[in-house]
Amino acid sequence: MTTEEKLQHFLDFCMEDSRARSAKLIDEYTAALEKTFEEHQAEARQRAAMQLHQEQEHIKRECNKRLAIEQLQLKRTLGQKNEELKAMIIVELRNRLAEFMDSQEYFPLLEKQIKEAKEFAGDQELIIYMDPADENKIPRLALHHNVTIKPCDHSFLGGIKAEIPSRNILIDNSFATKLEEAKHNFKFDIHLEGGGNNG
Repeated sequence: MTTEEKLQHFLDFCMEDSRARSAKLIDEYTAALEKTFEEHQAEARQRAAMQLHQEQEHIKRECNKRLAIEQLQLKRTLGQKNEELKAMIIVELRNRLAEFMDSQEYFPLLEKQIKEAKEFAGDQELIIYMDPADENKIPRLALHHNVTIKPCDHSFLGGIKAEIPSRNILIDNSFATKLEEAKHNFKFDIHLEGGGNNG
C-alpha cells in the first residue's frame, strides 16, 4: 500500500469514525427534541379539549401555528448542531494532518508528489512550492529530485503545489485544499421527520 493510499485510508477511517460518533450524538439529540415536541403536542391537545365548542377551531389553528413555529426552531437548532459537529470533525482532521506531517511517512509522500509532478510536466519547466513549515526539507528534496523548489509565502498545511508556467497549470496537492474538499463534500445523513403528519 502506497503512502498516498495509506493517507487516503487514514482520512477515510477518520471520516467514518467521526460520522459514526456524530450520528450517535445527533440521534440522542433528535430523540430528546422529539420527546419535547410530543409533550408539547399532548399539552396543546389537553388545552383544546377543555375549551368551549365554539373555540375549538380557533384553538386548533393556534396550536398548529405554534407547532409549525416550534418545528422550524427545532430544525434550526438541529442545523446549528450539525454545523458545530462538522466544524469539530474538520478541526480533528486538521490536527491529525498536523500529526501526519511530523510522522516518518510524510517525507516519502512529498517525494512521491514531486515525482508525479515531474512526470506530468515532462520536459517543461516545473516549480514546486512547499509550505513554509516544510522549508527545512527543501534542500534535500531539491537535490534529490533535481527540481526548483520554493517556500510558499503562505501556509497550505502541508503537501505540495506545483506550477508548469508554460502550460499555465497548477497542480494542487496541498493538505489545505484536500481539507477544504472534505469540508465541502461532508454531509450528515439525517432524516428529521415532522410531527403531526399522520392525516
